[in-house]
Amino acid sequence: MARMSNFTLRVLETLQDIPMGKVATYGIIARMLGDQRLARAVGNALHKNEDWKTYPCHRVVNAQGKLAENFGMGGPLVQKERLEAEGVVVRNMKVDLKKYLMDY
Repeated sequence: MARMSNFTLRVLETLQDIPMGKVATYGIIARMLGDQRLARAVGNALHKNEDWKTYPCHRVVNAQGKLAENFGMGGPLVQKERLEAEGVVVRNMKVDLKKYLMDY
């Protein structure tokens, strides 16, 4: 993996806490890192992920449950496929957060 900032590594490592079949939002990841205001920076850090099997960035959606329009590992259809492979239902490129949001 290319050299990354400490923040990016912390973001990626936090992704490992999202259980299979669940999702988190950018804001939740930011809160887990200690600062809700870092949600946009979390999104930027996810674009540096080169190993989705170790760091499951496909499990991160926006605050409304929408998939990432610019999902960095193949686009939103790839994110949809990966979520559905884990049992997450995606309708209209959106996840039901009441059902699939991880406990945190």
